[in-house]
Amino acid sequence: MIPATEAPPRRREGFPGQRMCVLPRPLVAQASATPPLSQLLVTDVGYFPRASTHGRTRTHGAPQHIVIVCAAGRGTCTLPSGVHQVHAGQALAIPAGVPHRYEADAEEPWTIWWMHLVGQQVPDLLAAIGATPDQPVFGLGDPAPVISLVDTIIRRMERDETMASLLASAGAAWHAMALLAADRRTIGRQQPDPIAATIEHLRANVSTRISLADLAGMAGLSVSHYSALFRRSTGYGALEYQTRLRMGTARELLDTTDRPIASVAARVGFSDPLYFSRQFHRIHGMSPTEYRSHDKG
Repeated sequence: MIPATEAPPRRREGFPGQRMCVLPRPLVAQASATPPLSQLLVTDVGYFPRASTHGRTRTHGAPQHIVIVCAAGRGTCTLPSGVHQVHAGQALAIPAGVPHRYEADAEEPWTIWWMHLVGQQVPDLLAAIGATPDQPVFGLGDPAPVISLVDTIIRRMERDETMASLLASAGAAWHAMALLAADRRTIGRQQPDPIAATIEHLRANVSTRISLADLAGMAGLSVSHYSALFRRSTGYGALEYQTRLRMGTARELLDTTDRPIASVAARVGFSDPLYFSRQFHRIHGMSPTEYRSHDKG
């Protein structure tokens, strides 16, 4: 049993900068009966930054398995096995049907990335991680790759609720769970570099404009601290670095394909070809058309 709390009311959601996607339950029922989503399906996913007064109580547990990655701050989770502390760089896994209450710390509220999962293979994935109702909290050597995958799930589910998006989300969730299982066994390694991890995320998502706040959230840092570390590491601001990554991909497309300029612009995430051309000229000193006509190699 999870005892009732006398603490002030806790908010389920509604935090500045939050992102959250919840599938309609009829769609969950339909997708859960469809291979391969019957093996793993993401039903809910989100990001709550500095979630002051956040908390949930489910006296009968949730229908889904819950995975929460704490990027910054701290919180607690109460299960029948007792009260478990959750700190930055740790993850929490609660199997379906287990009564629980979790909440952000009052003085140092957590920043969390979370997902709810259903499917026949989820219990096996939790077993591979080693998460149990008695030991639901585990440390991570490098949370950033898992956070990056949760961010990918959010972006796909924000796009639409098509089968393609559900499959892509399930694939990213499977990858995240596999990383959680692998990473738990290598906790003793050197402290990871959060900037390097977000740079890898940028390289893997060249066509997507990712906000500075989202990047800082992945790293578990404030925007100002993240920006300073990023500039120290690369010599560029994070947004300028993104632009240069996109222009690098644009150069490759101009060199190796016959795509029209508008198609190249769209491929690297620019909806306006004129704006793309201006940015390309700013960095390369010539237009995309001029660049393509130059002899190279």
